[in-house]
Amino acid sequence: MVKKSVNPISNQEYDLPNHLDDKNGIEQFINHNKNKKIIVVQGLGFVGSVMSIVCANSPKEEYAVIGVDLPNEDNYWKIASINNGVFPLVAEDKKINLYFKNSIKKGNFYATYDSYAYSLADTIIVDINLDVQKKSIDNFLLDSFDLDLSSFKSAISSIGENCKEDVLVLVETTVPPGTCKQVVAPILKKKLTDRGLSNSKVKIGHSYERVMPGPNYIDSIQNFYRVFSGIDKKSIKSLKRFLETIISTDEYPLTLLNDTNATEMAKVLENSYRSMNIAFIVEWSRFAEEAGVNLYEVVKSIKMRSTHSNMMLPGIGVGGYCLTKDPLMASWSRKNMFDSISLEQSEVSVKINDQMPKFAFEFFISQYKESLKDKKVLFLGVSYRGDVGDTRYTPVSLIYDLFLSEHADILLNDPLVPFWEQKDIQVETNLKLSLKKKIDVIIISTGHSSYQSKRFIEIILKKPSLTIFDTIGLLTENHIKLLQRKHKVFVLGRGDLN
Repeated sequence: MVKKSVNPISNQEYDLPNHLDDKNGIEQFINHNKNKKIIVVQGLGFVGSVMSIVCANSPKEEYAVIGVDLPNEDNYWKIASINNGVFPLVAEDKKINLYFKNSIKKGNFYATYDSYAYSLADTIIVDINLDVQKKSIDNFLLDSFDLDLSSFKSAISSIGENCKEDVLVLVETTVPPGTCKQVVAPILKKKLTDRGLSNSKVKIGHSYERVMPGPNYIDSIQNFYRVFSGIDKKSIKSLKRFLETIISTDEYPLTLLNDTNATEMAKVLENSYRSMNIAFIVEWSRFAEEAGVNLYEVVKSIKMRSTHSNMMLPGIGVGGYCLTKDPLMASWSRKNMFDSISLEQSEVSVKINDQMPKFAFEFFISQYKESLKDKKVLFLGVSYRGDVGDTRYTPVSLIYDLFLSEHADILLNDPLVPFWEQKDIQVETNLKLSLKKKIDVIIISTGHSSYQSKRFIEIILKKPSLTIFDTIGLLTENHIKLLQRKHKVFVLGRGDLN
């Protein structure tokens, strides 16, 4: 029986290759792109796939770009999809389709599963996942965690077993501080030595991505500030020269830090700070609800002070690939790479944030005061963030499970997620079709712009009396007043609606 790799967006099936040799395909691609510098991107996920087309559309250098991913059931469809002219992710940014079509026209982007591609690369960009394994109590309270570097080490080894001795290896993956010096460099140098090559010419740098999925996806890579460094002077010089061909450095100058420990720390500190900021507002949301206070108004008034302009607002929880793990990654690094103690406050912020969906559910129960058994509950949004089709670690998952545990009859809508991969559930993308059904409760769980439209409010007003729970403060003051004429409305962190 031939194994299949299925695109979760289109349900298109692709046969997995029965061998790992794609040398002919790679060489045909290289022959088509003679005299171009070759970039190989390791990993074709949310970062690697977009980074690939940004490189393929560099305004300052003509590159031939090869994306490499594993030929397994979870990943192979991305490779086949790219080579069939279909980009492997859905996003609001129109530049993605434009850049991808342009790369097809130029014929300078190819996807493969063959590590032979590394042997041809002038630059290799590492964009693979590095997960923290959490152990939780009752799915909410973080009990312990660990970080397994084995897959990451294997990926770096694959590069070292094939690459040129003077290749530039750029690590964009978020890694524990100390990784480039203590993991990447030793592996690459040993593999080069084992092959009888010089281990002093390889260049290794770190410059973390600040990818922001949504309408500015491409710009968050190409037109945004970058921090960078390398393991030595030649690495720094080479990485700087490369980044200047990809990033609009005239408008967004590069920031050089002392070494890769510093750049690696910058990324996890950046996200740990944001995680802490979110966790801080959680207990104040509960306080506001108890005191009958509209916390949105309070925070807005405080933000008039420039020193407090980044204060967060209440919400259903933290999702996505960074804030849910980076503080833990930093703490793991301090304990395991620098033989010190944990970052206790950073760990606590994750513990608090992981419980936000539970807090949101408990607030709903306190207001609804009815049995949810057989109630028709429509979730508007399953993605972790508005106008983004990304369900990785979405907080909607946990609150969905809680409603399910109360035997609610759940309906799902998300304009950008036709299939919720982690739950193995089809999702309705057409909002009008979702709203035509009988509904008892609407949960606004993701801040998609379509849920703020005038038409959306008009349709809701025509429906029989129902309960609307805005978990993210998406509804405006006017929307709330209009809807309250007919429906019961409450908003997380707005005690004045009680």
